[in-house]
Amino acid sequence: MKSLLQAVQLIKFLSHFRKKAYFTVSFQNLKLTFMRKLSMLLMCLLVIISSFATTLATKPPLKASEIFLPVGKTGKMISLLDLSTIQIKDFQELTGEKIEFFDRIAIKNAQRKLRDNINYDGSFNSKRIEKVLKKRGDGEGFQAGGFFLGFLLGLIGVLITYLINDDQKRNRVKWAWIGFAIWIGILGVLLATGGYGI
Repeated sequence: MKSLLQAVQLIKFLSHFRKKAYFTVSFQNLKLTFMRKLSMLLMCLLVIISSFATTLATKPPLKASEIFLPVGKTGKMISLLDLSTIQIKDFQELTGEKIEFFDRIAIKNAQRKLRDNINYDGSFNSKRIEKVLKKRGDGEGFQAGGFFLGFLLGLIGVLITYLINDDQKRNRVKWAWIGFAIWIGILGVLLATGGYGI
C-alpha cells in the first residue's frame, strides 16, 4: 500500500511538474527553435536573392565608322570617321564641287571638332553627339503605334503620345498627328458626301 501511495504521489508530482514547468519550458524551447529557424530561413533567402545579381543590358556605344552621311548631290555616303580625316582634295572629288577658301577653313574646323569627339576605338566621347544622332535616326520610318493612336482615337490619341516618354517619342508624335489629320480628312469627306448616317 505504501508503494501505491508513493506511486500516486509521484504521478501527482509529475503531473503538477508537467503542467507548469515542462510545458512552459517546452513552449519557450519551441518558440526559440521557431525563431532560430525563421531567422535562418530569412538569412538564406537574403543570400539567395542577393546572389542573383541583376544587370541591365546596355547598348554598345555608337561607332563613328557605322554612321554614314550623304555627301554632295550625287548621293554618295561617307562615314563620320572618314569625314573627320578626309583631305580637302578627296572631299572635293567626292562631292563633285569646288570648295572655296573660307569653306575649306570651315571644313577643317568641323573636322577638328569631330576628331576631338571621337575616341580611339571609334566611339563618341560626347553624349550630346550620341543624343543628336539617336534623334536623327528615330525621325525616320513609319511608327505604327503613333499612327493608329492618332487615327483611331483622334485628338485623345495624340495627347496620349505626348505622355509616352521613350526614345521614339518624337517619331510617334509625328505619326500620331498624321493619323489624326487622316482621320479628320476622312471625317470631312464623309460629312461632305452625305455622311452615310453620321
